[in-house]
Amino acid sequence: MSGHSKWHTIKHKKGALDAKRGKIFTKLIKEITVAARTGGSGDVEANARLRKAVTDAKAQNMPNDTIDRAIKRGTGELEGVSYDEITYEGYGIGGVAVLVETMTDNRNRTVAELRHLFSKNGGNLGEAGSVAWMFDKKGYIVVDKSAKSEDELFEIAIENGADDMQAEGDIFEIYTAPENFDAVHDAVKAAGIEPQAAEISMIPQNYIALTGEDAKKMLKLYEAIDDNDDVQKVYANFDIDESEME
Repeated sequence: MSGHSKWHTIKHKKGALDAKRGKIFTKLIKEITVAARTGGSGDVEANARLRKAVTDAKAQNMPNDTIDRAIKRGTGELEGVSYDEITYEGYGIGGVAVLVETMTDNRNRTVAELRHLFSKNGGNLGEAGSVAWMFDKKGYIVVDKSAKSEDELFEIAIENGADDMQAEGDIFEIYTAPENFDAVHDAVKAAGIEPQAAEISMIPQNYIALTGEDAKKMLKLYEAIDDNDDVQKVYANFDIDESEME
């Protein structure tokens, strides 16, 4: 059982809970604002990162006027907070590598809070470059096995530039180079398939299996970091078995 799918299973279940609590809106608004600022345009068609952020926001039923305000704050048409994008690196339980992507208006606050969360939950914040080399940036698309046969989906994915596809439990996982993500994602949707997840992600090169108390502690650390208001995404290379998850 691949650690990546288990970590993503946790991540997407948590995403659904966050959506219910309204936390997802905060993260999406920040992403739209920064995408509009850094992409050099508030035009959704001309700015790929902004297009993805707006699509994700609409999938969560964010009102159009909320989206428009976030774009205008990013382009400077409306006054707003300026966010810096900073990635922090650290270690979790049993030497698990943890990458934390943040958007913050106060670097000192963010690093202090993350250092506290790591140490309080049995991990430690590392230096820049300490664990990033253990991850590869890739496009990642998850499709329910009931949506298409493996052969059909594999053909769609590979013909449109995917690098690999794997069967995992009741899902298929498609991996792409970042620059081929949009083409593969568009082709999957054009085939009438709605992916469970589709994103540019940091994929671990290998995994650390955790059991018992270590598994419980790692999940607690992961959730504590992910719940921080300045944190956008958390990546980790832990592998927890289904029975442990229960």
